[in-house]
Amino acid sequence: MQSFRVRTIILVSIGLILGISEFIIVGILSSLANSFHVSVASVGLLTTIFAVVYAISTPIISLLIGDAKLMKVMMIILSVFIFGNLMSALAPNFAVLAVSRVITALVSGIIISLTITFATKIAPKEKRAWIVSWIFSGFSIANIIGVPIGTWITGHLGWRYVFALIVVVSTIILISFYISLPHDIQQAKVENFSSQFDILKDRRILLGMTIPALALGSVYVLYTYVTPLLINHYGFNVNFVTGFLVVYGLGTLVSNQLGGVLAAKNGLHRLFKFYVLQMVALACASIFFKFSLINLIIIVILGITIYMSGATSQLLYMEIAENDYPQSLVLASSLNPISSNIGIAVGSATGSVLVNSMGLPVLGFGGAIYAAILLMVIWTLTHKYHQK
Repeated sequence: MQSFRVRTIILVSIGLILGISEFIIVGILSSLANSFHVSVASVGLLTTIFAVVYAISTPIISLLIGDAKLMKVMMIILSVFIFGNLMSALAPNFAVLAVSRVITALVSGIIISLTITFATKIAPKEKRAWIVSWIFSGFSIANIIGVPIGTWITGHLGWRYVFALIVVVSTIILISFYISLPHDIQQAKVENFSSQFDILKDRRILLGMTIPALALGSVYVLYTYVTPLLINHYGFNVNFVTGFLVVYGLGTLVSNQLGGVLAAKNGLHRLFKFYVLQMVALACASIFFKFSLINLIIIVILGITIYMSGATSQLLYMEIAENDYPQSLVLASSLNPISSNIGIAVGSATGSVLVNSMGLPVLGFGGAIYAAILLMVIWTLTHKYHQK
């Protein structure tokens, strides 16, 4: 029997490698454009394609799993993930690279869903919030170190070596996962395929899904435009912005960890005051728009609050599934990443509309409106449905 600590390291490593695979395009964008003689905008579109495929494929694959042994499923999809990144490393042209990113995105969402499912099964109840928050922290760590390391490797060896490294590390993770994690975990037997959708009819689930969507969406109204804000409006140089975004990344790591602490201790009720802070910070970003130092502080505050609901929301879905919809366990574990990606898409789209119509100064107010709606959702869940 492998120790809980070893298993935890393996599960967190999955979050880390998934995050690096998703975020790495940002660090090698220019190199890919030069290599394939396409525009930077075309390469940037890979990020959009990745997010869309991720959000659509995750629930579909979740529903297809049924009562299959989850270890077998994990081995298959991790192998597909490795193949997708190997295809990226060897891509002879941009079209093949785009296809490889679609393949990688197809399975990335379900990998993190299964990882969370395994985590909640192997962890004692009092440790569930802790292990889930660390898995989500893997993405924050990837955001902090993935882009700089990818950029460094690209500069010294070439961008193909970045994907080759992902392949090697992912293969080690696959083998370690097979050796260390239990092989007998599966969902309750699915008598009717459509019964897995029943969980999506639960009002607690529907309300709960809006929490990460609004938490990320409110921040991304502003954060999507953080680089032009800092460079074009405030006049900071690229080196300063790069260093500042690392600080922001550290804030998101704190956010995930603090979210785990809150989830273990009556999370929904305790989240309320932090999202009041988020709402006020966003409003102040517009009110004090002329003051660069104030907005730098505000952006760090947003980093600290953005993922704070992650562990609480995920455990809410899993608890409801285990008690009322055991046939939907994997689908439940996919709801947080799906909701988060929807939030990012809606928030960034809202920011785009606001910038084009009224300019950068109103972004904070736009995000604050989403944060206010989030507070109403949390209040409804904690008072009307008495969720802890």
